[in-house]
Amino acid sequence: MLEIDGSWGEGGGQLLRNAVALSAITGTPARISSIRARRDKPGLAPQHLTAVKAVAAVSRAEVEGLELRSTGIEFRPAGLAGGAFVFDVGTAGSVTLVLQALLPVLFRAAEPATVVLRGGTDVRAAPPLDYFLHVLLPLVERMGGRASVAVSRRGYYPRGGGEVVLRTRPARLDPLRISSPGRVLAVSGAAHVAHLPEHIPQRMGRAAMQSLAGLGVQPKIETRVLGDADAVGQGGAIVLWAETENSVVGAGRVAERGVPAERLGNEAGNELARDIASGAALDGHAADQVLIYCALAQGASSFTAANVSSHAETTLWLIRQFLSLRVDLALGGALKRITLEPT
Repeated sequence: MLEIDGSWGEGGGQLLRNAVALSAITGTPARISSIRARRDKPGLAPQHLTAVKAVAAVSRAEVEGLELRSTGIEFRPAGLAGGAFVFDVGTAGSVTLVLQALLPVLFRAAEPATVVLRGGTDVRAAPPLDYFLHVLLPLVERMGGRASVAVSRRGYYPRGGGEVVLRTRPARLDPLRISSPGRVLAVSGAAHVAHLPEHIPQRMGRAAMQSLAGLGVQPKIETRVLGDADAVGQGGAIVLWAETENSVVGAGRVAERGVPAERLGNEAGNELARDIASGAALDGHAADQVLIYCALAQGASSFTAANVSSHAETTLWLIRQFLSLRVDLALGGALKRITLEPT
């Protein structure tokens, strides 16, 4: 059984999710200790619990220690399975974090899968759902991963209640090779709120447009107000993404009580503008999230990023506990070039 220190590096929930995903994919039993040990509330929160349960279900795993606030689990996979599954976080815990854990595992299953996930779709400390839909999924599709996500309804803190449906097919992933993003072809965005006034997403969108004025491309930002049929509770988010010749670069912010709409739109717009100006192939969030797919690809992947975050360093360390992998982090001018090659 592989021993994994859950407090290593960044030591958060991403380490746990990737650990059980890699355990399921490689068939390697793993004991994960000190889970989220340095967090204010250590151990498994509801979204972490659901992510482990979901990966366990699709890998027929036996799991010990799987309970709320547990700081250690033993995960013993028995083989990947497709089929139909339903998982409910039970709170506003993020469904996008559960999707992150499940997606690479389901690509290795022998059959297609349909997964219904319920919880929070746009919550703090997690990627907004539209970032997953319009940035991460297109990048994974470039690698040959075939998946779709249908949004039944949105859900927010503290109630949750959102629902999405993930559909996947087995896939052999190709390497991701992007030396530069290339010319910006289009800039799009989605700003939405639920059970709140219409002027809020409009203000988010206008502020984002002002921040993106120097790109030379007219952004198209859709604004929506969701009602009872489309959302549970009050909340919202803005996500922006730029389609370039070779990549997709994105940024987003989740609405928070007391934070002006203009600040949310301005922050998201400035972040996207900075990433585009840097010349990096991927934004910082995507650079973290594609690493596990690159490690599973049939060949060497390489891309540039503005920096290597603590999340990325932790993920690279974890991947090498399960897989034989050559990793090269080289300076490419002001950028970092990240190369991963299975050996």
